[in-house]
Amino acid sequence: MDVSFFIASRIRFKERIVMSCITVSFLVVIVAVAVSSGFRTEIRNGVSRVTGDVQLTLPRLNYLEESTPVNSAPSYMDEILAIEAVESVQPVVYRAGIVKNSDQIFGVMVKGVTDASASDAGIQMPDSVILGVCIPSAFAERSGLAVGDRMLTYFIGDNVKLRQFNVAGIYESLVETDGRYLIYADIADLRRLNGWKEGQASMLEVMLKDGYRDEQNIEAASDEIGFKMNAYASEEDDVLVAMSSVSRFPQLFDWLGLIDFNVFFILLLMTIVAGFNMISGLLIMLFENISTIGLLKSLGMTDRSIAKVFLASSAVLVLKGMVLGNALAFLLCFIQDKTHILRLDPENYFVSFVPVNLDFGTVFLADAAVFAAIMLLLLIPSLFISRVDPAETVRVR
Repeated sequence: MDVSFFIASRIRFKERIVMSCITVSFLVVIVAVAVSSGFRTEIRNGVSRVTGDVQLTLPRLNYLEESTPVNSAPSYMDEILAIEAVESVQPVVYRAGIVKNSDQIFGVMVKGVTDASASDAGIQMPDSVILGVCIPSAFAERSGLAVGDRMLTYFIGDNVKLRQFNVAGIYESLVETDGRYLIYADIADLRRLNGWKEGQASMLEVMLKDGYRDEQNIEAASDEIGFKMNAYASEEDDVLVAMSSVSRFPQLFDWLGLIDFNVFFILLLMTIVAGFNMISGLLIMLFENISTIGLLKSLGMTDRSIAKVFLASSAVLVLKGMVLGNALAFLLCFIQDKTHILRLDPENYFVSFVPVNLDFGTVFLADAAVFAAIMLLLLIPSLFISRVDPAETVRVR
């Protein structure tokens, strides 16, 4: 065994405050990383469920028009499905409408979906309810509508059309479409409303696989899809453009970028706090063991070897604090994930609870970064060792 590590195993920190600070710092760092990852996962997946990750639309799409359908099975569909990042492509029909309930009027966007598209969005469309729709919880709360109620909806186009839908379900919404509440209906009902044939849709929505829903991959997939559309389209195909959810909802992804910046700031702040507390703790230990340092010098140990003794002892303390802080953070994240006890205002945060996602790779990198930074900061008080004079510190009594 290295003599430095042997001596370090005999030296202990006596400051409990230092240990507590290290533990709290790692606790805050891991919780911050988990919450940041939770927001990214929840919002990216939520946007994907609502609008898909990439939309194939007409260059100038107008939701109010009922005379501009596109073919839901273009000739290049197999080329798009062959892209590694693409999971599925589903046709949808959008139609803007106005819901009147008692004396209240609400702007809504009715989205006609297939069973597969509804399943991707986490919506269970009713099979037995005629003109059944699923409405967002925020809309249900404001309008007073509940499951089983009838929803009178006006559609304005070439002619004003009136439909009476039946509320068959309520779902938790994440985003609104163009400032309107998003209501899910059967795609066949919306096609009949528009007078469209089977195989016609407002647009095609592309769902990407898990692991491809960050900003860079979404934009890359959108570019690749757009390239293949142009390269393999036939003369009979509609002229469509590929629009990514990043460009459609920039405010959401900008907000995620702000969260990432805040997490980086928290990581930096907690590292500095823990580092300086460790510095003060190490200085106290050095002063308490100044005679030991003098004795080791008189026995021929170099300043570097003596510094290794105290750094090794400090590393053990930091590792203990890291393990304890991680354990507490994992416990808190587990409780929040199962109970959603910490709630949020979805008007400001887009979700109704604090989401957490423990990405162990990211947690490991955060632990390693904080540990390395603290150990680098501890090199500062180690310089004190070179100033210790054995002749003054070691005296025979």
